[in-house]
Amino acid sequence: MASRLSCIFSILLLSAGTGSARADFTDGKLPDGTYHCEVYLLGLFLNLGDITIKGNVYTGPVTFGTAPQAYNYQMDANGVISWLGPLGGYTTGGNSISLTQATLDGQTSPSFDIIMKQPDGAFTASTCTKS
Repeated sequence: MASRLSCIFSILLLSAGTGSARADFTDGKLPDGTYHCEVYLLGLFLNLGDITIKGNVYTGPVTFGTAPQAYNYQMDANGVISWLGPLGGYTTGGNSISLTQATLDGQTSPSFDIIMKQPDGAFTASTCTKS
């Protein structure tokens, strides 16, 4: 009986150790890199530009050239991102960000979904995936 308990305890410790290696939101930031943003509209994927993340700073979205300035962002433990500066067309012309939700999954590239509220009250969702 003692060896069986020891075996069960060892398995639990092993699984707990491997679980902590999985990506999560505890450090409050996305993995560094360039995230390509697209929206699916009328049967086509439309390019909305690239957002570059480095630490707690972002630039973009940029379709051509380089971003003029970098801004900070914050991410909570649930993966909800707050942009602390403008976000290109997502925040111009009466548009506003309703929600940005990050997804970190060991099986796929990190990504985040941006839900934008348009001036007429309609919502548009786009996905930004690390390239």
